[in-house]
Amino acid sequence: MEILFLIIILIFSVVIHEVSHGVVANHLGDPTARLSGRLTLNPIPHLDPIGSILVPGLLVLFSQLSGGGGFIIGWAKPVPVNTFNLRNQRWGPALVSLAGPASNLAVAFVFGMLLRFAPPGILTPQLFLALSSVAYLNLLLAVFNLLPIPPLDGSHLFLALAPRSVAAAIQPVMAQYGLLILLLFLFFLLPWLSSAVNLLFSLLVGTP
Repeated sequence: MEILFLIIILIFSVVIHEVSHGVVANHLGDPTARLSGRLTLNPIPHLDPIGSILVPGLLVLFSQLSGGGGFIIGWAKPVPVNTFNLRNQRWGPALVSLAGPASNLAVAFVFGMLLRFAPPGILTPQLFLALSSVAYLNLLLAVFNLLPIPPLDGSHLFLALAPRSVAAAIQPVMAQYGLLILLLFLFFLLPWLSSAVNLLFSLLVGTP
């Protein structure tokens, strides 16, 4: 039951992430996601069988079998965005990319504050687990997606903030080797990422 609960939280978190991309793109001049019917919180149009169900399910299962503390991540189908429609070609793509992690940070903040300022005696163990799971998974999604590695959102932010000459030189390399770099990062630096998320979670909810 706990595994199913975590997968449901993750699915709705990645749906919020993807819808936020589409909402900001629509606001900035690109209606592609809206016309495709993707500006909905209904999870069905967003579900990716592998990224939304299989991968997180296996990761949660492995985490349970290993005694907890595992890394749980997943993804939904990316909302379609045509960056050529964006009114601001310099910053528009970066703002669309930032919208996803920002939405997860907002969710993490709201549920983190509920944990931090809940009156004594209100939080039952079950309620604490539910609130902390929502806050932690959304914080994890935000930090993970802000990594400046393609195809993650952070790569678009990095290219927008970098000098044009640097971005032009790095972009082909990132596009060609981004997935390999991401896999190497997850293989060698996953403990660092988990430690960073654990620290941010502690700071958010006010636990030592």
